[in-house]
Amino acid sequence: MLKLYYSPGACSLSPHIALREAGLPFELVQVNLKDKKTKGGEDFMEINAKGYVPALRLNDGYVLTEGPAIVQWIADQKPALNLAPANGTPERYRLQEWLSYIGTEIHKNFSPLFSPTTLEASKTIARQTLVKRFAFADEKLEGKEYLLGSQFSVADAYLFTVTNWAGFVQFDLKDYPHLRAHQARVGSRPHVQEALKAEGLTK
Repeated sequence: MLKLYYSPGACSLSPHIALREAGLPFELVQVNLKDKKTKGGEDFMEINAKGYVPALRLNDGYVLTEGPAIVQWIADQKPALNLAPANGTPERYRLQEWLSYIGTEIHKNFSPLFSPTTLEASKTIARQTLVKRFAFADEKLEGKEYLLGSQFSVADAYLFTVTNWAGFVQFDLKDYPHLRAHQARVGSRPHVQEALKAEGLTK
């Protein structure tokens, strides 16, 4: 069975949602990112030498890392569900464009806001960058249900995951109505609710 190594509320929530949306059987393995141990006592560094989640152990033992790669692998196991457009199509590259944007422009600019050692000047720069990056996403979501149009994709799961972090760092999303509508829309999906509950993020 697939094993997803995760930490509650971290970026591993994105593949967690994707696995449930795809209907693939899997086991959740919680990781303590401070001591790099799984809940069962395994050395996580031996599973993923990078030391961070997510990591997905495939049925043949191969370990896949990096969220954007993992969610595309998941989507490709159930192509009929359209969690990602078909490989080789322009729409697939649009999905990859969004996954890259979310990862490098939004996700990474949250990182300094979570670190207690980050200087305030650096946090200010990160917040200013997030204002611009969220404004872009908000604009692109106008008139759309999801990032690629009317079809939910794994990119929406990733955007939902990182947008959730705003409340933890007092980043106000009031100026982004389309982004907030997207957040509510994705958050109301049954499989997303299941993932949030399984990670202890909701009751």
